[in-house]
Order: sequence, then structure tokens, then C-alpha cells
Amino acid sequence: MEFKSINPYNGEEVGTYQTLSASELNAKLDGAQEAFITWRNVSLKEKKDIMKRAAAILRDNLDEYARMITLEMGKPIREAKGEVNKCAWVCEYYADNAVNFLADEIIETDAHKSFVKHSPIGTVLAIMTWNFPFWQVFRFAAPTLLAGNTALLKHAPNVFGSAKMIEDIFTKAGVPEGVFQNLIAHHDTTETILAHDGVQAVSLTGSERAGSAVAAIAGKHIKKSLLELGGNNAFIVWDDADIDKAIETALVARMLNCGQSCIAAKRFILIENIYDEFVDKFVRGIKNLKVGDTLAEETKVGPMARKDLADELQIQVKKSVERGAELLLGGNQKEAFHEPTVLGNVTPGMPAFDEETFGPLAAMIKVKTIEEGFELAAQSKFGLGMTVCTKDIDKALSYVDQVADGAYFINELVKSDPRLPFGGTKKSGYGRELSKDGMLEFVNRKTIYLKR
Repeated sequence: MEFKSINPYNGEEVGTYQTLSASELNAKLDGAQEAFITWRNVSLKEKKDIMKRAAAILRDNLDEYARMITLEMGKPIREAKGEVNKCAWVCEYYADNAVNFLADEIIETDAHKSFVKHSPIGTVLAIMTWNFPFWQVFRFAAPTLLAGNTALLKHAPNVFGSAKMIEDIFTKAGVPEGVFQNLIAHHDTTETILAHDGVQAVSLTGSERAGSAVAAIAGKHIKKSLLELGGNNAFIVWDDADIDKAIETALVARMLNCGQSCIAAKRFILIENIYDEFVDKFVRGIKNLKVGDTLAEETKVGPMARKDLADELQIQVKKSVERGAELLLGGNQKEAFHEPTVLGNVTPGMPAFDEETFGPLAAMIKVKTIEEGFELAAQSKFGLGMTVCTKDIDKALSYVDQVADGAYFINELVKSDPRLPFGGTKKSGYGRELSKDGMLEFVNRKTIYLKR
């Protein structure tokens, strides 16, 4: 089977990629298993040096890598550069902290000595989506490789050029053959991969449907799975908030990556006193965003990654309007480009409220009280994160235990940071990436007990 990567901005072909044959795929799986035997015994110092070199390669070739991201999935070039730099950061972060994260944990018992040792588990499969084609791979790969595991990457077909570059980065940094491999493979090979004796776990970033399917296969073969799935984040604004600052944050929270982010703010829940002011300023802010060629530095909004994704968003917009939402801005689509769109007076029962809208659509929701705002925020099958904007920090903190999501941000958009655990609850998945938690997801926490 042949896959084509298409530039969503102009429809031009970026690259063509041929899937691995069954024998080629098996050779890569066997190679990862064999490489693990030696890689696990490479000193942590040497692994850290390799990861530092990977960070340097990312920065030295920033323009080249960012251009590939933009060509393949349509991200504005300035955002693509930011993504590459963030990948360098996560490589350095884990290189700097691996010794502490993987250190033995001494536990006092009646033994002469008892402790927990962190050992690698084998080969880990990464199934990644297209919206952050470099970042999502590096946030998985840096801790996984440093822990002593080998890794297989099965990326989304529209970003196979990015996947190839990532493999090349690790090769240039000094990762031995077989330790990190890019698989050009169809999704129907997932069970073959997970069934292999050397593959011990899978980390998936993607849709709820993909996560459910892969988790079922992993469960069948008794392999660990980590799922980073969708989100329908609430962005709650109280009436004491600094509206201008909230607007500045909200525009980035919704329109970054053309709104194609699981942690993007999607439902803007506004206390009725400030609803009109917030909506008016938000709409004006959207109008001021530069739309155009994604390779131009000044562009803020480009096309969505594929036409079918824009088609799906258009259906959600139309159905929401049919059910009573007010079209305040945008609403039109042409091929992969979907106008930045704002819907007012959105209520439960509309797609703009109930579903994940993976694109430049902002839903404005009016509430009378703070309590009503939290109730509506929780009225979602997803549980990735939420934002609250207010000057009353103590009051905002008092609601922490009432929020079931994996993240609760006050006066800031929900975002990933290598220093903090990242992950969700409910249909947003399970497990944690980043920070120490992310490194310990794919290790054997082995109990050692010594009695004399």
C-alpha cells in the first residue's frame, strides 16, 4: 500500500511512502527485541549524552523540521518552530533528570534492605496522531529510551515525512540500530505488532475510537497501554476576571494549531454579567488573526490538516445552529480551510457542547452562577483539563477537588509542560506522560528484598 502526504494549504504532494511488507515488519520487530538486550545495558550517562545531542540536532535544523510539519499538516510556521524547540526542551529535561527519576527507592521494612528498582521492560510501541507530529513523539521517546527501552513509532499516514525525520534525528544523535524505528504501516498491522513477544506496551495519542480499539488488542495480549485521547475543555470566566487578559489567553487556547488540539479550550463558560463583553472582544480578536499561507511568519490561522476533518467540523457547526446556536462569526468551509467560527448561546444537546470540536470553533455558553458553570463544565464524557479565569485565587483553588479532570489551570490555558504530569480521565484516556510519572509508565518497578 502507498501513502501520500498532501499539503492541506495548496493540495500539493509532499511525499509518497510505501508500507512495509510482512517480512520487513517482522524484521523490524525482531530487531527491536534484539537491540533491547544491549541498549538496556548502555550506561545512563551515554544515553543522556545521546538525548542531549538529539536536542542540539533539533535546534540546529529548526527551519527544516518546522517546514516539514507545516507542509504535512498545515500548522503555521511560527507554531511549528515552537513545537520543534519544545521537543529539544523535553530531550534536555529528561537527560537532566533521568538519574533522579530512575534512582532506587529505599523503603524501610523488616528486611536488612528493601528497595524498588526501576528496570526497562522491552520494546514499546507508540501510535501517534498528526496534530503535533514531532512533540507527541518526543514526549514519549525521550523518557522511554532513557529508561532503557526500545521504541517503535507508528505515526499517522499524513505525517510520515515527519516520522522519517524523527528517526533520522535519533540515528544522528547516536541511537544504535534497532533502538528507535519508524514503521510505515497500516493500522491493520497493530495486532501483529502488539502480539510480538518483544513488544511489552503501547502508548497511543489519538481519538477515542482508536484508543478503545488499541486498548482492546493490548488487553487481549496482556500488554500495558497508555491512552491520551480527546478533550472538550471548559474555559470558565468569572465576573471578577480581567477580561482583556482572559481574552488574550482564550484566543491562544482556542486557535492554536487551528484549534486542532485535545487540550484546546472548546467550551467558553461565561458568567452572564460579562458574557456580552467577552463575546464581543473575543470575536474582534478572532477577526484580527492573520489568515493565509502557513509558511508566512505572520500567519496565525491556516487550513485544517485534511478536508475530511474540515467536513466533520462543518457538520457540527450546522447541526448546532439548527438546534438554536447563534452564528456570530465564520461558519464557512472551502476544502481543508474552515473559517474561524464563533457560536453564541450554546447549550447541552448541541454538537458544539456535547462533542469534541477539533478545529477553529469556539462555543460561548452563558451561566448565572459559578456553581452552574462547574456543573456544565463537568457535563462531558471527557476529562482532560479546564481553565478558570478570576482574580479570586483562593476561591478558585477551593474548587480543585470538585474537578474530575486531569488538569486545572487558573488564569492560563491548559498546556503540556515536561515538568508536570499530563493526562486525562473519563474518555480522555488513562496514564500519565511527562515529568517523573511519564518516565515510570514504562518501567518494571521491581521490589528487591534482602535478608541476612
